[in-house]
Amino acid sequence: MIQQGRYNLSIEVPDTYEKTRERAIAALKEQGFGVLTEIDVKATIREKLDLDFRKYAILGACNPPLAHRALSAETHIGVLLPCNVVVYEKEPGRSVIVTIDPAVQLGNVGRPDLEDLARDVRERMVRVLESVAK
Repeated sequence: MIQQGRYNLSIEVPDTYEKTRERAIAALKEQGFGVLTEIDVKATIREKLDLDFRKYAILGACNPPLAHRALSAETHIGVLLPCNVVVYEKEPGRSVIVTIDPAVQLGNVGRPDLEDLARDVRERMVRVLESVAK
């Protein structure tokens, strides 16, 4: 079941981190998002701090038509793009996928004309989470 946080949506998945990450990328693609960036947080923390950390990836997802609509309406909205999607290992064989709640994120802009866009992106992210959790 999708959990609603103050600024995010998440769902726990009864599968490995690797499989969940792969399915998240595929589900994003099905919803029109490409992954522009990927940060391997575990590797970065190991490299920069010489510390161990759980398997944790930050995926920078972008849907070009939706991004174009947002940027055309509000030039500075680029600071909120791309949409970050996180996949992490909760414990062996259990993972979590988290996405920003676009309705909250774009709601902070204070532009009622972007509410439809925010709803569209949110619905797509909900479908991503539901797809990964199947």
